Amino acid sequence: MKRSLLRTAAIALLPLTLAACMAPTPYVDRDLGKSMTDMRHAQYINPSADRNTTAPAGMDATAAKSGYDQYQKSFKAPERNNNTFTIGIGK
Repeated sequence: MKRSLLRTAAIALLPLTLAACMAPTPYVDRDLGKSMTDMRHAQYINPSADRNTTAPAGMDATAAKSGYDQYQKSFKAPERNNNTFTIGIGK
């Protein structure tokens, strides 16, 4: 008798105990996707940049071409390293 009463009480209180641990969904659903939207908006520097027709400030054409050529040349003939233990020491 006592054992079945305890079992019945435990079964009756189990859903109430589990419901007490659950967070209400309106608080979760209200902010769903907000962090992604904030991250996307943080990456906008100038949303109307396509309407700006002035030349951007920066390198002149000669310096830019020289830098680009050096960058491309670095992929054509990579520097050989015969000893893997030197790690750039003694250049």
